[in-house]
Amino acid sequence: MTDALTHFTTKLAHETDPSDVYAAQKAGEPIVIVDVRGDDAWAQGRVPGAVHMPYREIAQRAPVEIPADADVVVYCWSPGCNAGAKGGAEFAKLGYRVREMIGGYEYWAREGQPLENDEGPLPRTFDATVMVVRA
Repeated sequence: MTDALTHFTTKLAHETDPSDVYAAQKAGEPIVIVDVRGDDAWAQGRVPGAVHMPYREIAQRAPVEIPADADVVVYCWSPGCNAGAKGGAEFAKLGYRVREMIGGYEYWAREGQPLENDEGPLPRTFDATVMVVRA
């Protein structure tokens, strides 16, 4: 049981999910959400309020743009993308408290959380395959 407890406790210390991130945003918690995807992905859509910092730029940009005591949440495309883990590792190397938003942009969108692009808010849709949707 100790191995399982250690595993899941450690996992939860370094991961969060879209619904918890959205709840933290709505509650006004001081988190910095960082989209670590490339320019084209950012332009297509993103989490409102996120900072765009592709993971390859974190080492140079983060110390200048994000306070060292910030609670950082990184995300990439989806569970099939490891850029979030790469971004999390880069923030961790710099000493930041960082968690990865599991599911990434895909599950943020599928859960119907707000989205935006350069033109403004995008339509919200709720996917009943990943959450309870009430009519």
